[in-house]
Amino acid sequence: MKKIKQFYMNLKLQTKLMITHLVIVTLPMIVIGIFFYTSLYDMILSNTIRNEQTASAQTAPLIESTVNNIVNIHDKIQAMEFYQSLCSSSRAISIDALGRCSQAISFRQKVDELINETSITSVKLYLDLPADDELFVVSAFPDIVKPMDSARGTYWHGIFGGDSALSELDCPPFYLSSYERENLGTMAYITKSYVHFDDGIRPCYLAIYYSQDELNQLLLNALASDDSVAYLVNSRDNIAATSDDAMSGAYHFSYSEVQKYFMSSNNFIEKKVMGKEVYAGFYSIQNTDWYMVIALPAKPVIAKCNNLIMMFTLIYVICIIIAFAIATLLSRSITNRLSSVIRQMEHTRVAPPIALPDADTTDELGDLVDSYNYMTRVINRLMEEQAEAADELRIAEFNSLQAQINPHFLYNTMDMINWLSQQNRSLEVTTAVQKLSRFYKLTLSRKESLNTIEDEIEHVSIYVQLQNMRFHNDIDFIIDIPDGILDYSIPKLTFQPVVENSILHGILEKESKQGTIVLTGWLEGEDIVILISDNGVGIPSDQLSMILNGNECSSKKGGTNIAIYNTHKRLQILYGKKYGLKYNSILGCETNVEIRLPAIRPDHET
Repeated sequence: MKKIKQFYMNLKLQTKLMITHLVIVTLPMIVIGIFFYTSLYDMILSNTIRNEQTASAQTAPLIESTVNNIVNIHDKIQAMEFYQSLCSSSRAISIDALGRCSQAISFRQKVDELINETSITSVKLYLDLPADDELFVVSAFPDIVKPMDSARGTYWHGIFGGDSALSELDCPPFYLSSYERENLGTMAYITKSYVHFDDGIRPCYLAIYYSQDELNQLLLNALASDDSVAYLVNSRDNIAATSDDAMSGAYHFSYSEVQKYFMSSNNFIEKKVMGKEVYAGFYSIQNTDWYMVIALPAKPVIAKCNNLIMMFTLIYVICIIIAFAIATLLSRSITNRLSSVIRQMEHTRVAPPIALPDADTTDELGDLVDSYNYMTRVINRLMEEQAEAADELRIAEFNSLQAQINPHFLYNTMDMINWLSQQNRSLEVTTAVQKLSRFYKLTLSRKESLNTIEDEIEHVSIYVQLQNMRFHNDIDFIIDIPDGILDYSIPKLTFQPVVENSILHGILEKESKQGTIVLTGWLEGEDIVILISDNGVGIPSDQLSMILNGNECSSKKGGTNIAIYNTHKRLQILYGKKYGLKYNSILGCETNVEIRLPAIRPDHET
């Protein structure tokens, strides 16, 4: 009792008010529901099976009528004068002449009328005559009369061939060739006759094609429940038609089983199929070797019973909710304000706290709201100060990285000017100083740390010109940048360290000291991709992995990759980890450097 009391004391205020009413109202109904559950299940099962029996008993005659219509059409065709003459042993004229006479023309017209006016889709007469016989070419109906070669290989032809006593066959889609199913019909009724030709008797087959859809629809209409399945099975244990392909496979009864249970088909039997309880009924289709099988899984019937109970429970719960509405209104004045504070405090787990509306009361809950709002203001102010400190730290780190790059380039450039001066090439020294001045004007002309791609291209072009002055114009620099991306922003000194690396550690390490650098770029979604390629000596795979991780691997010429690493690092500081440099190289052949950054125009910078 102490534990129960403690549990009750720990419940929320509104819950305590609700529990007492809930026990009083629901406990009797739970007892009643358990008592009537078994009886309710039996009632639903009996009603479901009775509905299925009624629907199935109405469907079986409709299927028989459909089959009889096909047989009657077949009998009409066999009774036609042309067909009788064709199969007659006392035929006065040859088959070729018969195919051109008035009987053939009349036969063709009547067959066309049957196709247009009835449910059949096509009629074919397969004759075991030479394929080049005139009957198949110049007769009045070459599209109806076909050589036996066009039927060989079909499953139905094999069945007739394996049973010489077989004279008629109801063919499900499985028996027909793909050509027959696609162009003639998905089912067929085929009979075997004989034709006297020259000195012997040869078989002929009259095939009446029709659509399986009509039978499928009849089987679908036979179902009183969406959870059951109806299908036709023939003596060779093949499905002739079905309301659902998947379910007929899952709840399949073999032909032998159907015959075994047929005597009890008026009452549904209960049987396990593939480990599942199924209620099944069976009906024989006259004038065929078909049985109609109705399979009703037990699980949906149970689910239907459960759904009915749930529906009853739901209605009862609605009544309970209405009954407790008054209790809820009475407790809301206390619990609502307390719940608002709790929800806002839980919200701080995933987002900054948000202040509540000022309290309009001076009770304990009003004091709690005031205290929470004061705490919210203090926390938000501290978070803003922390965010400002983080931004300042990010800018300071960026400026530090950029400061490492500028002296690195200046050292290499001044070394080249010093060398020109030693060679007394004053004009070239003047030119070099002018270009160097322009180079740093582009770098330092504004306080901002960003350039446009167009300015950065000019910047790196000046750098290559300065290097060509030192290395006898042996470096070809090709620029292929679409005009559409020239005005996008890019951090200063992004291209120069990469191009410098391509010259000093790629092209100049070749024996010829000559090479080409190609700079191109494109828009890729919301990103800009710049590709700088050179045909230098390449980079060994063991060094390639260390270029962008901060390790200062040296080249043959001396120096380190600190400028490349800094360029990569500051792109990531500015834009995020998905941006920066990516190296790919084939040793002794080429090196490709991909620079990825977001597509931002200067007027959109933050």
